[in-house]
Amino acid sequence: MPQQLYQLIETSARKFPHNPALLFKDQHYTYQQLWQQVTATAGALQSIDLGANDRLAIYLPKIPEAVFSYFGGNLAGGVFVPVNALLKAPQVQHILTDCNVKVLVTSSDRLSALAESLLQCPDLQTIIYTGRPLDEGLAQQLDRFRLLAWGDLPATEPQPRRRIDTDMAAILYTSGSTGKPKGVVLSNRNMLCGAESVSQYLHNTPADRLLAVLPFSFDYGLSQLTTAFRTGAQVVLMDYLLPRDVLKAVVRYGITGLAAVPPLWNQLANLEWPQEARDTLRYLTNSGGAMPKATTSKLRQQLPATTLYLMYGLTEAFRSTYLPPEQLDNRPDSIGKAIPNAEILVVREDGTPCAPHEPGELVHKGSLVAMGYWNDPVKTAERFKPAPGQLPELPVTEIAVWSGDQAYCDEEGFIYFVSRKDEMIKTSGYRVSPTELEEVLHQSGLVDEVAALGAPHPELGEAIVVVAASGRASEEDIRQLCMRELPSYMQPRAIEMVSEFPKNPNGKLDRNALKQAYSSLFTAAAEQQVCE
Repeated sequence: MPQQLYQLIETSARKFPHNPALLFKDQHYTYQQLWQQVTATAGALQSIDLGANDRLAIYLPKIPEAVFSYFGGNLAGGVFVPVNALLKAPQVQHILTDCNVKVLVTSSDRLSALAESLLQCPDLQTIIYTGRPLDEGLAQQLDRFRLLAWGDLPATEPQPRRRIDTDMAAILYTSGSTGKPKGVVLSNRNMLCGAESVSQYLHNTPADRLLAVLPFSFDYGLSQLTTAFRTGAQVVLMDYLLPRDVLKAVVRYGITGLAAVPPLWNQLANLEWPQEARDTLRYLTNSGGAMPKATTSKLRQQLPATTLYLMYGLTEAFRSTYLPPEQLDNRPDSIGKAIPNAEILVVREDGTPCAPHEPGELVHKGSLVAMGYWNDPVKTAERFKPAPGQLPELPVTEIAVWSGDQAYCDEEGFIYFVSRKDEMIKTSGYRVSPTELEEVLHQSGLVDEVAALGAPHPELGEAIVVVAASGRASEEDIRQLCMRELPSYMQPRAIEMVSEFPKNPNGKLDRNALKQAYSSLFTAAAEQQVCE
């Protein structure tokens, strides 16, 4: 059984040397060729002094060199840090300085925008760049670094380094409700167990072709690589511009598995799926938020032979639950049960288990629990805490991830997501779930995207704000729907129509940005009334 992440590719190269492994535009790599690229990258990284546990950041779009760097860095004994290709220089600088990155892999086109920020990264020593040669002025500006073109990397064999499954493998940066992104440290074991579990319930085989449209800085996106490489399947790399581009790629490459987040699924569900896609697409997966039932229904109508998996996960535990597809008709609102080799609990604040239908905090136990937040013991202690229900006779404390998400179980143990703790709206003494309100609006078909949030209110504590994007409905249409479908305490005090929603780098709805945008909506109005 593999103990290091790179062994997923090594094992598949031995079993399926001539199977297609990676495809990007006109570049094709078999597993044997992919393994050769990974070993060459590992040898080059060791030759430029990437030591055990040194951090290697990869700031590239989804191209083969990014994949070679992740797994080559792991083989070299380093810790890879995927940086979302959409981030700007200040966010990249934060990541590079926060986890003391020693080597950066990026493109020459990105370096000019990064140059000033990179000079503020004291631990950075070497920059490897892909693409065109650097112009002389940029090279001089970055002359304190060792600059190496990808094609000029030293050709040396990697030297074995003794590593074990609990050693660090990667650091993924995730945004929280406050402050700058935190680095979640994942071990080899975390990622290998995740690949084993997910590929098991998705029934992946060497015949699968997975379309990677999500960023690899997102654990859900990175999972497309690990699950495919574990089973000898093929990955097609893609940075799409429009949702229709995704459908074209599904047809062109005969894709069998597609993973996306709700905002993309909402768009894809409104497109006409060609018959060729229906013929090859074996399964769809959703994570990164609740899939609206209306979207689920549209996708199932268009793709009747395609299996849909609704999943829930968090970066701190890689993946947590999935709903068996045969339960979709009976429990369309459920996030399912624990994935293989994980235990998911719903508990009260004191750690005791909740009764059926009693909301509590979702807690993840098991081998997928991450190693904590990089260099942040305070935030680590807030989220990584002793597992509930541990036997007192066990002297060593087991650590679990306390997700901060509110959920409940039914009598058969199926779990239902309620809301993030910090997203619950407290209005007039009631606790309102944004998800519940949003589902009503999605189900109506009046909106393309919608978000409900709480804004400070001088009388109510918080007032409900509905932010909606729609080409079919007006503010009054939505207000009338709410009056028809929702109790009085769930009525929005404000409805804001927008043309586009803010998204975070992983393509998910940026609720923090929305809350900031509307945080003073009612307090400003109250202050104006006082002045008048």
